[in-house]
Amino acid sequence: MSAMVREVLQAVAADDKVVGRVVDAARGNSPEVARLPAEENRRHIAFLLSEGIAHLERGGSPDDGDFSAALSLGADRAAQGVSMAGLLRGVHAGRTELIRASVELARSLGVDDGTILDFMIDLDHYVGAVERNIVSGYHTAELQLSRTVRDLHAQVLRRLLVSGDFPDASELARAGLRPDGRYHCVVSGVTDPSHARTLEQRLHTFGGVYGLVEGRLAGLTHVPPSWSDDLLVVSPATALKSLRGTYSMCTQALAAARASLGVQLLVDLAGETALAAYPGLAATLADSLLGQLDPKSTFHHEMVVTALCYLDNGGRLSATASALHIHANTVRYRLDRLVELTDVDLGENPDAGRSHVLTTLHTWWALRSWIDRSAR
Repeated sequence: MSAMVREVLQAVAADDKVVGRVVDAARGNSPEVARLPAEENRRHIAFLLSEGIAHLERGGSPDDGDFSAALSLGADRAAQGVSMAGLLRGVHAGRTELIRASVELARSLGVDDGTILDFMIDLDHYVGAVERNIVSGYHTAELQLSRTVRDLHAQVLRRLLVSGDFPDASELARAGLRPDGRYHCVVSGVTDPSHARTLEQRLHTFGGVYGLVEGRLAGLTHVPPSWSDDLLVVSPATALKSLRGTYSMCTQALAAARASLGVQLLVDLAGETALAAYPGLAATLADSLLGQLDPKSTFHHEMVVTALCYLDNGGRLSATASALHIHANTVRYRLDRLVELTDVDLGENPDAGRSHVLTTLHTWWALRSWIDRSAR
């Protein structure tokens, strides 16, 4: 029976759609888990499945063996500020969906119902042991965190940036913040708690208060970071009482800047962030202006990349050629062909009576959206 459980778990782990169902179930039944990035949920589920397969391959009993991934999941959720109730809602929903998907896979392999019943008992026994270790890891981390200054900082940050009562002056003082101070909000794309601790230590070079907020490392500082190997979005200096709105804008900008690295200023990402809020409109615009192009065509892709670079370089042929390391005549040829094949306007002959700025914006957005979709 353990061999069958192992075979089914291997099939589940190899099927991205099934793993996605487990992730969606956990997120759909726990708002606190849903506030974490989906990649963070998927990362832990992949680790749990890999650990379970390795455990069964060693021939261990469901209650014995290495449950380090389960312990780590519990500890990470405690560090990320997810409540025990929120954690268990997500775990129970994910457990139910995993068993449902496993039974479906077992039936697809031709296993009879009587054997499936025994299989469900074995699988539920093992998944129950995983759940107990998740809870154990959570409690251990919770006890450790409750005694640290880092936990105080994280709690204050969450109340300032997300939800809860505004901290009083004494709480702010213990976290190193002043009620009348103005702070730059810093939001990173780092979700792994161990990586977050390393980045936090680096950021302390610039001062400030940092902690995990909604699963990402975030912080407040008087002096904005000037460098980082990881993506950071940094806001202008803002009063404490206005930081929730600023933090929300930073998280949206983080998604818009996902392909970037280093320190990115919120104000520099204003356009991309505003446009990213309307993906449906972006797709409609791209289809309208570039519907004649084939995403599988290398030349069509080159035309779009060249046109986007042309707009990003102020419509200058020489600068575009230098950026793409091609000849200016090649740039001109690609742009001419794009205009012939599509309805884009590259600003050389704008429609009479229409704002050149808006025309360029529409074209840039359509080009950017087309490239993003073709890369998926």
